[in-house]
Amino acid sequence: MARLGLDFGTSNTAAGVMAAGRPYAIPLEPQAQTLPTAVFVDFAARRFVYGSAAAQAMREGLDGRFMRALKSILGTPLAREPRRLLNERVTLIEVIARFLAEIRTRAENHTGLRFDDVLSGRPVRFHSASEALHLQALEDLTEAYRLAGFKAVDFLPEPEAAARAVDGSGRMLIVDIGGGTSDFTLCDRRAGQTHILHSRGLRLGGTDFDKVLSLGFAMPLLGYGAQIGAELGGSTHTAPRALFHDLASWEKIPFVYDAALVRDVRRWARLAPDAAAFDRLADVLESHLGHDVAYAVEAGKIAANGAKAADIDLSVVERGLSVALTRAALDASLQSQARQIADMALETLRDAGTAPGTVDKVVYVGGSSLLGAVRAAMARALPDAEPVETAVFTAVVDGLAIAAE
Repeated sequence: MARLGLDFGTSNTAAGVMAAGRPYAIPLEPQAQTLPTAVFVDFAARRFVYGSAAAQAMREGLDGRFMRALKSILGTPLAREPRRLLNERVTLIEVIARFLAEIRTRAENHTGLRFDDVLSGRPVRFHSASEALHLQALEDLTEAYRLAGFKAVDFLPEPEAAARAVDGSGRMLIVDIGGGTSDFTLCDRRAGQTHILHSRGLRLGGTDFDKVLSLGFAMPLLGYGAQIGAELGGSTHTAPRALFHDLASWEKIPFVYDAALVRDVRRWARLAPDAAAFDRLADVLESHLGHDVAYAVEAGKIAANGAKAADIDLSVVERGLSVALTRAALDASLQSQARQIADMALETLRDAGTAPGTVDKVVYVGGSSLLGAVRAAMARALPDAEPVETAVFTAVVDGLAIAAE
């Protein structure tokens, strides 16, 4: 029996083994090395759907429940709160377990191997501000793997896994910016061997960037920051902010859909000086379009990062509705988050007793490491280090495959 290297990510998941002396990322979908970490509960077919098929079912408007960024709920009370799905009472830990069991099945079917043991990646810190929540998240994920049928579960911090897959030599800082966390590992590479010096982690990632952009650009078109009139008199007040923050958070979107809330929003529209935005918000809630909006924001982010300007296309909400997102506005919006990442990188060096000038290379891992705001902040923090491009989406699983053998 082999041990499976499994990178369970906030946005994407990958699995790998060693083959002919090299790490091999198992295709979990046709012609794809990663699988979107997404689950759709199809109410009509009474089944769970995973990956790209789950996202497609959501976009087609099938009757069901779509969930993404489930990794972000680990360690929180949401993880163990029972919910009724297909006439079963299940927790989100059990939903994650079903996703992991599907990964295991696909990996076994592709390789012809049996995987009872798993080496899983994990953030350096699931929750950087709370040791208790971090430990609880680790316990939650371990339980999910056990429920998925794995008999032995071991963990390796994700940037330390990526460090094992990096070519070259010298002192390197691995900067792994994923969907939910930013992780850093300082290491020395000599003669193909990796010596880990120190690792640190920050609960900040791509889904947080999406939330910032959603609140800044998409949610105002749905009434964020708009005024609502009083039932009596001429006074007004700002629309409650909590709903918009939940609607802008990938992991919380499934829990905002409620008939009573839709009625409240329709009432806001009647009382608002400008009803159009709240009418849109009610339509989004009534038609369960929250994830469509989130995907539009994510697509706009990616497009603007690669060009001078792009649009966040919200035509799924209203024909012709969109908002411009320039590269300059993108970078400015994410400046605070990028600065936190650079500060944590420097904190990693300080903890290791290493001067910034001794770092030879900064190795970028994770899809959100491609953002210009992140690269600029890191360049200011470590101006003498060489930026290194790597397999941003598979470096972690490659390292897990190497370490798992």
